[in-house]
Amino acid sequence: MILVTGGAGFMGSNVVKSLCDSGSDVAVVDHLGSEGKWKNMRDSNIWQFWQPDEITRALAGGPTAVIHLGAISDTTATNADEVMKTNFTLSYHIWEWCAQHKVPFIYASSAATYGDGSAGFDDTCDLASLKPLNLYGWSKHLFDQKVIKCVQNQKATPPQWVGLKFFNVYGPKETHKARMASVCFNQYQALKRGESLRLFKSTVQGLADGEQSRDFIWVGDVVKVICWFLEHPEQSGLFNVGTGKARSFNSVAHALLANLGLPPDIDYVDMPEVLRDKYQNFTEAKIQKLRAAGFTDSMCSLEDGVAQYVEWLKENLP
Repeated sequence: MILVTGGAGFMGSNVVKSLCDSGSDVAVVDHLGSEGKWKNMRDSNIWQFWQPDEITRALAGGPTAVIHLGAISDTTATNADEVMKTNFTLSYHIWEWCAQHKVPFIYASSAATYGDGSAGFDDTCDLASLKPLNLYGWSKHLFDQKVIKCVQNQKATPPQWVGLKFFNVYGPKETHKARMASVCFNQYQALKRGESLRLFKSTVQGLADGEQSRDFIWVGDVVKVICWFLEHPEQSGLFNVGTGKARSFNSVAHALLANLGLPPDIDYVDMPEVLRDKYQNFTEAKIQKLRAAGFTDSMCSLEDGVAQYVEWLKENLP
């Protein structure tokens, strides 16, 4: 049995479906709430379901691997106690259990750990050089540091441990994320309401409006990476998960408008003051370490990913 925390969420439910389709027994730990997250699991025949406060019972079920994707992922979150309880304390509890019981442990880190990018986006860098811009990124960074210290100090570790620094993931099953969903999803919803497509104006001199860039990665590629690590237990470490190529928000907007048969009209609006000192204007994953480990599959292009996503949205959100 494979245990997936956050298994009803965006990335988690896509991973769960892939594992169930492959014939694996999959148990899920998550909060369902009232945002419709349960719908993400309708196409997966899961073995068991637990709430996060039942994690001890879930682990007692004897998983053969733990994929820990559960987290408070809101980049504007301000309740540090809750974020630390979920993103650090719970993560370390599961890490210790996996170390004690010799169970592989794959967990979600984040590109948010890189902060403003001044130290680069290299997963071989000295973690001490990174300065996350928000509470979410800091909590993930703190756990990465804890993991590396355990390894360096030769403390007990899981037989396989993998921290995946996900960049900007988009694709099906993120409906419940509301404003934290991808720009592709939120702008699709706005266009469906008859609104214009809006992007933030640039706050950086010399950077044109909408040319803020991210490494946008299709959720299907994220699933492939996670499943690849499950199949390669000899590989451990921190790894970036992105395409290796930054693309602008303008590129996303133009791809979305083209797939909807709409003219390339974009309105640029002021960025809220609360975001300005926490905003990443550029991210681009260095994925040489992932390639060197043996993951050779190609990544979906932004244009192909947006086209697939628009078709899914049309079918599932009429």
